[in-house]
Amino acid sequence: MEEFETGKQARRRTRPTHEPEIVSEFGKLPPQDTSLEDAVLGALMLEKDAYNNVCEILKPEAFYNPANQKIYEAIQSLAASGKPIDMLTVTDQLRSNKVLEEVGGAIRISELTGMVSSAANAEFHARIVAQKYLARELISYSSQVQQLAFDESIDVYDLMQEAEGKLFEISKNTLKRDVIPIENAVQDAIKKIEEAANRESGLSGLESGYHKLDRLTSGWQNSDLIIIAARPAMGKTAFVLSMAKNMAVDYNHPVAVFSLEMSSLQLVNRLISNVCSLEGEKIKSGQLTQPEWENLMTRTRSLSTAPLFIDDTPSLSIFELRTKARRLVREHGVQIIIIDYLQLMNATGMKFGSREQEVSTISRNLKQLAKELDIPIIALSQLNRSVETRSADDKLGKRPQLSDLRESGAIEQDADIVCFIHRPEYYTRSSEDAEGHNIKGVAEFIVAKHRSGATDTIKLHFVSKYARFENEGEQDLTSSVNTYESKMNAGGGADGPAPAPTAGIGDYPGGPMSPNEAWMPDAEDKGTPF
Repeated sequence: MEEFETGKQARRRTRPTHEPEIVSEFGKLPPQDTSLEDAVLGALMLEKDAYNNVCEILKPEAFYNPANQKIYEAIQSLAASGKPIDMLTVTDQLRSNKVLEEVGGAIRISELTGMVSSAANAEFHARIVAQKYLARELISYSSQVQQLAFDESIDVYDLMQEAEGKLFEISKNTLKRDVIPIENAVQDAIKKIEEAANRESGLSGLESGYHKLDRLTSGWQNSDLIIIAARPAMGKTAFVLSMAKNMAVDYNHPVAVFSLEMSSLQLVNRLISNVCSLEGEKIKSGQLTQPEWENLMTRTRSLSTAPLFIDDTPSLSIFELRTKARRLVREHGVQIIIIDYLQLMNATGMKFGSREQEVSTISRNLKQLAKELDIPIIALSQLNRSVETRSADDKLGKRPQLSDLRESGAIEQDADIVCFIHRPEYYTRSSEDAEGHNIKGVAEFIVAKHRSGATDTIKLHFVSKYARFENEGEQDLTSSVNTYESKMNAGGGADGPAPAPTAGIGDYPGGPMSPNEAWMPDAEDKGTPF
């Protein structure tokens, strides 16, 4: 009897004892259920397919009992090697890992398999274990944030970004989307096709206002990440602002612009120049003629009522963007997000070995955000200097290519569409190219990568004085109106400035006019609306 008791005591000593620790801040046990953990491990050693049902749900850290973590690691190793998972193979793997005695020996493994009769409920139990782990992670991070918040030497805004980064990491690593049957996906695809067929434009995505581009892409598609890259002075900001104006003013699509480089006032001044066909210097100085003032007051009405949202937060983090983007989509129904520009963003709260790794993380998270919100995201990007070093006589000349993307090859990998803006006139400093073709105002919009369609080069017209991109062949009608009225106006003279108007917005002589009721006199002095 004494010998039996001694053996029993020895067996108890080899069995791991893991008592839940008290969380002092709350005076409660951390969320855990070691009985369910044991049941899951036992089920995995009973049926060969059980691991496949829980491998995406659980990872070793999800187990509260350290011994159970080591047992699950051994099961993972066996599965990765394609070996069978049972009581004997797990025991042998633990022995190879030199942790068999730490987990309670072969007797402990035998006890686990005896706790359950089948693996029928393994997946359900695994989800509960994963939820307990997620709750512990949230408690741990909130406790850390609480302690740091008492430290007055830490900037509270940096702390908020770091906390948001950690919470994002928890959700990204823990929450998985379930697979859907092909039938559901086919129904969704047919619904999109029907919606496109019922649209007057025939596009399945959002119109950009550039007709050839829209035909190529069928509009900007939901969940796509679009990169628009160019060297400085090519006009990439002018392009996206022209496009944002087209989408918000002409098509009434809610658009959000995150500008990390320019202030909201600078962006609005550019939009006013774009919409009113007024030179930027005139807008800054306020030296406008009377017709120009009237044009300004009338045409800005359509801009001020457009569903366009601007955020000029400098050094925006990807996590802060995620929070703001969700709110914009939820509260304002924003259908597309534009970011100017990607390299000015950061991933505060995460550590990286290089800037290239950080940019890779940012581009990957932008793609994930586009999928999550189910809207297109357009991010501007810089190109490296290799464009400048190439000779104009080279086969490529100064035209950019995918390898010119700055700081990270992951940008090309993550993007669904990669586009470049190239203006030959900028490099030749001439209105003609080597073949004598007129290139004044010519802009090439190069679609270099298109995951779900063709690539091509689209010609656009760039009006530098208004920082505006137009469809090829479009006439600047507003400029014609301004010139005509400026010459005909007797009070302000042909070019002389006039004081700012005191009348209400849109109050023309003879009565108020709406933005769509501007008139251009013809030879017979009859009005023609445009």
